[in-house]
Amino acid sequence: MSNGLRFKTARDLFTACPAIAEDMRTLPTDQNSIAFCRHLLAGRVPEEAITFCAYLLAERAAVWWAHECLSHLTELFDGTDQELLAHVRDWVAEPDNPRLQAAVRTAATRPATTPVGWILLAAGWRDNGSAMDATITPALQPLPAAHAVNAGILAGLARVALADRFAVLSAFVEMGIQMAEIEARQSADAY
Repeated sequence: MSNGLRFKTARDLFTACPAIAEDMRTLPTDQNSIAFCRHLLAGRVPEEAITFCAYLLAERAAVWWAHECLSHLTELFDGTDQELLAHVRDWVAEPDNPRLQAAVRTAATRPATTPVGWILLAAGWRDNGSAMDATITPALQPLPAAHAVNAGILAGLARVALADRFAVLSAFVEMGIQMAEIEARQSADAY
């Protein structure tokens, strides 16, 4: 299924999204994207597989993936973050809804000090910031939504007990790979 992926190889992704090199140290190869991601998961820094998935997925899909990952960790969040996670869910369902865009803009004005806060920023940065006021966090605007998705998922993962962390990380990566494969099938079906 990797033939229909947005980026056929890891090198293709790094070429199209140079910001990924700021978030991970492993150099790209000509390996197909899914195999490269699994190689990262089995490597010395498996967290880089999360980073790779964040950039591999289209922005809206990446925000949804982050929502799904963090939804498995809700017992680690306070009531405010659980409420904000619901905003993310609603936004993914209707990203062009002005009411939801306003809710995301308002929520994204808070500092991204929690995993959910980062995901809200990702939703706000979608389409190069079109969903968020340019006056909000202007120093952060040039970053891709994938950067915030990556930060949010890794921040959530940091709250998981050490003994469980790799299993949770692996499940998150597999979920990201499945989403990338679904996106590939959907784009192939569109043609």
